[in-house]
Amino acid sequence: MELGDRCSKAAYEAAKGTFAGRTNKKVGRAVVDEGGFAGLLDMGDFYLVQNDDGVGTKIEVAEKMRKFDTLGYDLVAMVADDAICLGAEVVSVTNTLDAPGLDEEMVKGLMGGLQKAALEQQIVVPGGELAELGRVLNGAVWNATAVGIVAKDRVIRGDDIVVGDAILGLRSDGIRSNGLSLARMILSKAYGENWVNEPFKNGESWGEAILRPSKIYHRALLNILGDYENPKEHGVKGLVHNTGGGIRGNLPRLLKKKGLGAKLDALPEPHDFMLKMMELGGVAVDEAYKTWNMGVGMMMVMEAGQEDGMLKALEGEGVSAQVIGYVTGGTEIEF
Repeated sequence: MELGDRCSKAAYEAAKGTFAGRTNKKVGRAVVDEGGFAGLLDMGDFYLVQNDDGVGTKIEVAEKMRKFDTLGYDLVAMVADDAICLGAEVVSVTNTLDAPGLDEEMVKGLMGGLQKAALEQQIVVPGGELAELGRVLNGAVWNATAVGIVAKDRVIRGDDIVVGDAILGLRSDGIRSNGLSLARMILSKAYGENWVNEPFKNGESWGEAILRPSKIYHRALLNILGDYENPKEHGVKGLVHNTGGGIRGNLPRLLKKKGLGAKLDALPEPHDFMLKMMELGGVAVDEAYKTWNMGVGMMMVMEAGQEDGMLKALEGEGVSAQVIGYVTGGTEIEF
């Protein structure tokens, strides 16, 4: 993760070097947000929000199983759930599919799933790109760019987080699109190259368990927090998308802005297949929480005492959640 962190820092430093290109313009000035989950552009009356991500090597599992209809949920979740961390409503998602050669079954499955997920989130897919790259690639790569909007007085940045604030964990449905390389390595060593067809539990194969589509929080949170046109009262101070780096890597992106940490003393039970992979691969608990979401897809920080109302609201939107800890004065994330 240290190499990844250094590379991410280098990429963001280069990106910040472009901000000067619009400092004298009335529209499109960039806002510096170290550790943020998406970029902000000043459009006068509102901010335009933009970010990119992809499904990673989860697409290799889909190729092995010849099952592509669920990956659209993973793709939308990766970008829309980054944007909602700023309080932004995603308006559009474009996508790029790079592959050694075109596969009609794959394209129809991926795009059909993307259409379904986007419609549920009230997101438009205005375009995309299919590229045949031959021997340059060993497999397909599917990435997306999200564009959203947020009113200037509605941006969620974590500026008012204080010691004692409650931290809620929003339950994930599966592995989402992070930590797949480790998962595939463990399962390949345990069961061989055909591991996707090996039985896991209750009639579900390992491939089906790993391919469980990501739960998308974006629209559910907008319904509670208010979208661009329908502001609502809420007490949310910060949102964290638990992606690559896990809880230890992502929660500090919000809390370290104020030199704060967290005590997480009520984390939920991780998904059963994650516990089994830890056993099969001899993965230490700390390493697992740095690699997989371990059952927590997003985290929410809010004033202590307001948790019950938020938990009820989340339940009404079909999102299972619980209080997992609280903000502390130190900078460490303690379990």
